[in-house]
Amino acid sequence: MEGVAALVSFTIWVATLATLLILPPGLAVAYALARWEGPGKGVVETVLTLPLVLPPTAVGLVLLELLGRNGPLGRVLDAWGMEVVFTPKAVVLASAVMAFPLLVRSARSGFEEVDPRLVAVARTLGDSRTRAFFRVTLPLAWRGVLVGALLAFSRALGEFGATVLVAGNIPGRTQTLSLAIFQRTQLGRDAEALRLAGVAALLAFVAVFATEAVTRRRGRRVRA
Repeated sequence: MEGVAALVSFTIWVATLATLLILPPGLAVAYALARWEGPGKGVVETVLTLPLVLPPTAVGLVLLELLGRNGPLGRVLDAWGMEVVFTPKAVVLASAVMAFPLLVRSARSGFEEVDPRLVAVARTLGDSRTRAFFRVTLPLAWRGVLVGALLAFSRALGEFGATVLVAGNIPGRTQTLSLAIFQRTQLGRDAEALRLAGVAALLAFVAVFATEAVTRRRGRRVRA
């Protein structure tokens, strides 16, 4: 049970940190897409959606090529004395990249529901763009933002493909629940794998249930 508790704790820690990491840039991108109607918007949206449709292993391979010792980012990090590949940092980063599109898509929908006239009124009353965003836009779009954060957290909980390539499957160092299930299955320890799968299912149920609850409340508010 101690080993399972450590796996659960590490997995939740990774998912939480990944969600917090993508929250500021995710909100910025979502808000920009909600307000931007210029050329190239469709291309940007398509690029941001790619992690959802590409094989996760393909995303992991790209991260590995970028962050490895011979990669462009890897050489910069090495010069700073930082190591990412095959460390817990890589687990968080892979989870963040895979979860980012879900946060952006939901938050963008929330921002699109905010009436621009309300923001304009705040601006006429002396608020700057930043102040109007935090006082008007974000409070009105909070359900979309929260749903996006919960979806991102849920995705990060079960991340496997990108993580195993860029972080490996190192017990006690980079191994999450999904990686542990894979390892136990490979070793023929199916009973342990099933128990871990049950724990993962419980965590996923709680996260998805919370997402659905917020979505239902959001839907009732829109209809009202």
